[in-house]
Amino acid sequence: MKKIRAAALVGAVSAFALVATGCSAGAGTTAGSADGKGPIKVWLSNNEQEVAWGHAVVDAWNKEHPDEKVTAQEIPAGSSSEEAITAAITAGTAPCLVYNVAPAAVSGWVKQGGLVDLSKLDGGDDYITSRGGELAAYKTDGSFYQLPWKSNPVMVMYNKALFQAAGIDPEDPQMNTYDAFLEGSKKIVASGVQSAIWPAPTSEFYQPWFDFYPLYLAETDGTMLVEDGKATFDSDAGKKVAEFWKTIYDEKLAPNEASTDDAMSAGTTAMQLAGPWAIPSYADTVDVGFMPVPTSDGRDNPTTFADSKSVSMFTACKNQGTAWDFLQFSTNEDSDGQLLELTGQMPMRTDLAGTYPDYFSANPDYTAFAKQVEATADVPSIPNSVEAWQAFRDEYSSAVIFGKTSIDEFLKTAASKIDKLVAE
Repeated sequence: MKKIRAAALVGAVSAFALVATGCSAGAGTTAGSADGKGPIKVWLSNNEQEVAWGHAVVDAWNKEHPDEKVTAQEIPAGSSSEEAITAAITAGTAPCLVYNVAPAAVSGWVKQGGLVDLSKLDGGDDYITSRGGELAAYKTDGSFYQLPWKSNPVMVMYNKALFQAAGIDPEDPQMNTYDAFLEGSKKIVASGVQSAIWPAPTSEFYQPWFDFYPLYLAETDGTMLVEDGKATFDSDAGKKVAEFWKTIYDEKLAPNEASTDDAMSAGTTAMQLAGPWAIPSYADTVDVGFMPVPTSDGRDNPTTFADSKSVSMFTACKNQGTAWDFLQFSTNEDSDGQLLELTGQMPMRTDLAGTYPDYFSANPDYTAFAKQVEATADVPSIPNSVEAWQAFRDEYSSAVIFGKTSIDEFLKTAASKIDKLVAE
């Protein structure tokens, strides 16, 4: 579980690191124009399936556009991928396009002058919204500086065999309320499984995306952690979610120490919160099922965390005309279909299941995620994103995972810290 999640998050960590470290004044200097045509470079995440998709799309483009050749590579190696990207932006040598951008990083890049306003390109807004819908939450200062590309909606993934052994119907677990989820979790542990669910209890800023945040979005029908410049979670809904997770830890249904291996494959946990990227990892080891995250009242079609990634164009790009044409080519219906086939990740386009019925018919494990895509929300686009999420994680860990402080104190203190960070 730990290794899989790390691979899935590398793009997000890389993107956030740029916001945390900042860019030099030179990084935002526009080197090209919207009409520039010619060779471009693009960077891909280091996910094996995604790299294969990227090279296939580039090859198809290059056959038709020999004078506008695209060169694709993974994020350059270094002491860390995020340091390599940060150095490139600071030096003004970033590629034209980076695939796998974390949406919450975008506002920081805009502030630094490092991103091209896609809304100002020919047909920019029309293309983005015709592909994915309104997508207003992905705008910064009223413009799209990112094309929302793919979504990995977080659901509860579970081991059907362990559910069966615990006396839970693996085809219809009936664990959609907090009470029912806790009852089922107790059955799982009583059956001899080490843990019912095993969220990472570590301190990284992004860990709330895989424990508190999906359930908070579900409980509030999509209220983000911060809205209108203020933290939203010091509320009855926030308290319910925090108390649910505290009960999980207090009753030893989840360990408060990190797993040393993949707990799902090892059979030491029956559940985890994950997106469709996790499915291939268990194809040969675990018969998995999926259900929506629980809510206090068991509502239908709850909202969850989108865990989406975008594509952004950088102002260091000289041939922005080619970059915009290639961005559209790489996110058209055919290219999105290839992305779905090769990676199992959900392109952010309207009527996903209806657009690719053959894929979902042949791959029923992914159907639940295609339906869930319609009910997702993302992280807020705010200043000091890393610091805000880190402040939240620190207070949450103290109260919920380790029981050192109260829930009320956690909510109040984290909200106060985040309000100050967002206002800076």
